[in-house]
Amino acid sequence: MLQKLLIKNYALIQELNINPSPNLNTITGETGAGKSIMLGAVGLLIGKRADTKVLYSSDTKCVVEGIFDIAQYNLNSFFESEDLDYDEECVIRREISASGKSRAFINDTPVTLDILKNLGNYLMDVHSQHETLLIGDQDFQLQIIDAYAGTIKSLKDYQSLFSDYTKAKKSLQTFKDSAAQMQQEKDFNQFLFDELDKAQLRSDEQEELEEKLELLENGELIKLKLSEAYQLVDGQEFAAIHNLHQATESLKAIQSYGKDFQELSDRLNSSFIEIQDIAKELEITANEFEHQPEELQQTQERLSLIYSLQQKHHVDSVANLLNIKNELEEKLLAVQDAEGSELKLQKAVDEAYAKMNEKAQEISKQRTNHFEKLENELRNLLAGLGMEDAVVKIDNQAKTHDKSGIDDIKILFSANKGVAPQNLKNVASGGEFSRLMFAIKYIMADKIAMPTIIFDEIDTGISGEVAIKMVNMMQKMAENHQVITISHLPQIAAKGHQHYFVFKDNSAEKSVSKIKLLNDNERSLEIAKMIGGDNPSESAIQSARELLSV
Repeated sequence: MLQKLLIKNYALIQELNINPSPNLNTITGETGAGKSIMLGAVGLLIGKRADTKVLYSSDTKCVVEGIFDIAQYNLNSFFESEDLDYDEECVIRREISASGKSRAFINDTPVTLDILKNLGNYLMDVHSQHETLLIGDQDFQLQIIDAYAGTIKSLKDYQSLFSDYTKAKKSLQTFKDSAAQMQQEKDFNQFLFDELDKAQLRSDEQEELEEKLELLENGELIKLKLSEAYQLVDGQEFAAIHNLHQATESLKAIQSYGKDFQELSDRLNSSFIEIQDIAKELEITANEFEHQPEELQQTQERLSLIYSLQQKHHVDSVANLLNIKNELEEKLLAVQDAEGSELKLQKAVDEAYAKMNEKAQEISKQRTNHFEKLENELRNLLAGLGMEDAVVKIDNQAKTHDKSGIDDIKILFSANKGVAPQNLKNVASGGEFSRLMFAIKYIMADKIAMPTIIFDEIDTGISGEVAIKMVNMMQKMAENHQVITISHLPQIAAKGHQHYFVFKDNSAEKSVSKIKLLNDNERSLEIAKMIGGDNPSESAIQSARELLSV
């Protein structure tokens, strides 16, 4: 509910303040006085765009601020999801600078226009000739049916089930696509796996083979050098070991003549023993070592296989080849298990569909059960609004499940006798549309928590008893909802709990639109002027008093 509206430096408005009643508020004034300008300012609060042309004075910014009581709207989750501070008294502000920069605030926190627009949908419903076109939209028509039939909560439950079904279908299709791809690749993967499996690879064998290959490739050289070493150490007459033996005997002969000689003799003798041992090992190794051409060839072939596999799979180690082998094995097993996995996923899809369809059928039945009642209620209301021959028919055709269910609903309408109801996009004038929308909102006011409703000259084209019936309906709506109506009719102006008068002040160099809350005497005079002109007669004044007293 709008508690306070402040407009500064907007179009012809220097500054305007109103504190509307929580019930029915009427706004009157001459054409061009600024009533539409007020609506434009209100539009800024609900996320509509603006430019610098709206500035009354180009050297100061435009400010439009609304204070709303939102205690009854259950908007805590909205504020939480948008990371905004929640307060039952919500302040919305728009600022437009002389440079054209626009800023929006909710409870002093800067927000985008999209966020402001989303919140505005909960707070204000501006009903004008342009907004009436919305009734031709099928989604909006379905919202009307759901609100009337009380299926809004069930629809949310259905939409959750529809989401589950959609996800299950997507998972199944993704698996099918993947399985088909794996099936196409199966033969090639099997060939690659068999090739790696046949190779019987070991993770550390490449290093072993490379070391072995180096040994085998140098076999002749190794045997030659072993033999040479043995000959030099002990294999010939003047070999190193013969000379060492003589040296040790020489030192033994003098070791008793001093401690130093004894130590030298011991050290040389120890070395002699070690050299004897090395000589024996050189002899054995040289005799046993053989050049092995066959083993060399086998090692080369094994390494060639490993290198070829690495190059084929673009890796540089046996460990990576073994990982690829494991991955191929998993893919091959997945192909074998695909049928069972697909059956499980298909079962999940079928179960999700059954739950979704059951809820969709339940909603469809509940909607259908309310068609005739809504048709009759709208027909009676329209008759009271001067459209005695109006016919409303709700057509429903089955459709494939989507987020709204299985109902393809269209509201068909005819305003003239003998003319079959047709799609709303093809029939009805602006005034007829407006009254149809008014009747719908009147019905909805008892069904759902509606925001502040603003009617912009909804009374165009009506008068007399029809106007009285319309304003009586407005008063009924205003028992539970704040209603603001801009009107040219005295019958409607007289029924507001508060009556605001918009006028243009031409006393300064530039015209200014102003608004005034009328007291009882001012209100009588204004309604009399609406009846009899700027100089109302006594009978017009009396008629105004009678309208106010009813």
